[in-house]
Order: sequence, then C-alpha cells, then structure tokens
Amino acid sequence: MAHRRRPLARAFLLNTIVLVVELVGGVQASSLSLIVDGVHNLSDEMALGFLVLAYTLRQGLSGRLLRAANLFNSVGLMAISVVLLWQVVERFSQPVPVLGVVPVVAGIVGAAGNWGVARVLREPAREDAAIRLAYVHNLGDTLLSLGPAVAGALVLASGRPLFDTVVALVIAGIILVTTIRSVAGSHEELLWPENVACGHE
Repeated sequence: MAHRRRPLARAFLLNTIVLVVELVGGVQASSLSLIVDGVHNLSDEMALGFLVLAYTLRQGLSGRLLRAANLFNSVGLMAISVVLLWQVVERFSQPVPVLGVVPVVAGIVGAAGNWGVARVLREPAREDAAIRLAYVHNLGDTLLSLGPAVAGALVLASGRPLFDTVVALVIAGIILVTTIRSVAGSHEELLWPENVACGHE
C-alpha cells in the first residue's frame, strides 16, 4: 500500500498549497470567486486526507472509513455550495470592491496545483477506483480553478466587481451539480468502496 500512499501524500501537499493560496488570496482581495473555489479545494483536501489515512489502515477499517468520508465529503460540499450561493446573491445586491490582480494570480496557481495533483495521481488511478475518483475530480478542477483568473481579468479590464460575483455563481453551480451527479452516478465508488478495488491486496 505504500506505493499508493506516497503519491496520495504528495497530492495532499500540493492541494494544501492551492487551498492556502486561494482562501488567503480570496479574503485579502474580497474575491468571492476565489473563496468559492478555495472552499471547493477544502473539500478536496479532506477527501485526499481521508484517502491517505485509509491506505494507512487495515483493509476492513479503511473500507468503512472511505465510505463514511466519501458520504460526508459529498453531503458537506453540497451544503457549503448552497451557503456560498446565498453569499453570491447578497453580493449582487451589495457589491464589494475586488482587487482583480489577486484572483488572476491565485487562479493560475490553483489551476497549476490541481493539474499537479492529477498528474501525481494518474499512475495509481489506473489500478484503484477510489484514487481514480480523486484523479478525475482534480483533472476537472484544473479548468474550474481558472474561473477566478478570468473573473480577475474582467474586473481589471472593466473596473466592475460584478464579474467576480457572476463567476462565483457559475463555480458554485458547477460544484453543486457535479457533486450531485457524482453521488447519483458513482454510488458504488462513493458510498460502497468495499464493492470495488480500494488499494488493498
């Protein structure tokens, strides 16, 4: 299991960097699009952390841990997305100035970090369903993390913070829809990891 635990630990470290950059940058720049994507990466951080722990424990316990972690992570992400959507609605009625250069830089760092996570997980994902879910998810996050960069560029070009709010709405909506689809369409991998290969021989 160590040969799978090592890339998971590297992926966890990379995602930690993305998480810190996006959340700190989002708060400093008042960028809701960056905060939304950062919270999304917080969910990824939890998922990767649980995977590292699961591949450290014995088989029966790790299977139960993965099931609980996947369910908790998915439900938690949906709940957080609803709260963030409410924040977006408030931003439409009460716009806040956004420092556009920060989401541009942080968004590019986030996209590069998510690509790095997917790259690290690509090999072990070929043999493991649980890691494959994380790999596919982070691959998609590479494009999603470019959203704040686009928002920041539009704010810089126009001087209107509305673009950041619109992009935040799009990101939160995508997170909510894809999470619901993941739970509905991949219930065996998400809810019953003992029914699929989970990394233990």
